[in-house]
Amino acid sequence: MKKTLIYFFSILTVSFFFAKQALAVCPICTIAVGAGVGFSRWLGIDDAITGLWLGGLIVSMIFWTEDWLEKKNIRFKGRIFVNILAYYALIVAPLYYSGIIGNPLNTLCFCGLDKLLFGIIVGSVAFWFGASWYAYFKEKNNGRAHFPFQKVLMPILPLIILSIIFYFLTK
Repeated sequence: MKKTLIYFFSILTVSFFFAKQALAVCPICTIAVGAGVGFSRWLGIDDAITGLWLGGLIVSMIFWTEDWLEKKNIRFKGRIFVNILAYYALIVAPLYYSGIIGNPLNTLCFCGLDKLLFGIIVGSVAFWFGASWYAYFKEKNNGRAHFPFQKVLMPILPLIILSIIFYFLTK
């Protein structure tokens, strides 16, 4: 499990070195992701689906923090790396030490990776992709959204689609 966590943080860290400026998402989007995490755990939904929303929440918080640091003119070398590492450590470490992540009965059959950790990885990538997708379309439309609440919908849409797919795969 320790090697899996090291591998996870290594891949995630390297991928964010190539990120462009912070693409902060709206507060409604962040609240929607946070509500999705709590609601799915309360309903007893599979940990892979809960992990999707948790990964989205983490990326949303990273975007918000980067945007806030930029507005406060707080700049230092490796800021994005420290921000990413801090948020993932603050979320994943307590889950690991409390036994939620790392339970041998809660792994995916094809690779032995924990369902919640797998969901966090996929959800992080999906949310980042959705936010980047929004920024791309906004740039192509002269800095304007194509429709109301596009900034909310586009980061969350991949999480919704993946939640439906994961539901049928883990059913």
